[in-house]
Amino acid sequence: MSARLLAGTTRRILRQLQHDHRSAALVLIMPLVLLTLVYFMWEDQPQFDRIALVLLGVFPLTIMFLLTNISVLRERTTGTLERLFTTPINKLDVLFAYGAAFGLAAALQATVAGTYAHWVLGMAAPGGLGLVILIAFANALLGVSLGLLCSAFARTEFQAAQFMPLVILPQLLLCGLFVPRAEMAGWLEALSALMPMSYAVEALMEVGTNAEPTGTMWRDLAVVAGVTVAALVLGALTLRRRTP
Repeated sequence: MSARLLAGTTRRILRQLQHDHRSAALVLIMPLVLLTLVYFMWEDQPQFDRIALVLLGVFPLTIMFLLTNISVLRERTTGTLERLFTTPINKLDVLFAYGAAFGLAAALQATVAGTYAHWVLGMAAPGGLGLVILIAFANALLGVSLGLLCSAFARTEFQAAQFMPLVILPQLLLCGLFVPRAEMAGWLEALSALMPMSYAVEALMEVGTNAEPTGTMWRDLAVVAGVTVAALVLGALTLRRRTP
């Protein structure tokens, strides 16, 4: 890996994100709008705190997955990746550049959404806002890594969008948002245990019910981090210069 090439590629991707106003709105504004809708749906009801905490894990993962998946595919189909690979840059430089650039966007998204939910909408989190933002950031990085991985298997932006119901929707249904995992049928609970979003949601629930960090929360966060690293490694192995 080359630090110079990595930094240069990261800056280029960040400039693209900065000038893509629709993507910027998707990352920063859409979570605030959705959280506001949830607030008025459950205004002055105890369910709001629980649902808002869960959504602070779901939104970053979902949005960063879609954005990363389509952005990398666009780079491949327009020939940008092919031109990059004519330089001394290698796959690791490209992969970590995307991870770093979208990771910074993810950190900003997690901070803005978590702060808005806590200070503006009054979401209560006994474990503290800092842990909420940390877990939301980890979920966003998970979305980035899964998006990088899935982008290798799509040839068009429409195909990239089709990975949303395939990868994200089952996790959303089984993460415990609609029905507690312990109350699911045995085979559904076992299936949910294989999905990283389940651990992300459980970690946020631990922050929402305990004033101090718990062992379960750290374990869940470690699982999310492990899946993120594994997806990045697989993404490096499947990264192609362009779509045939």
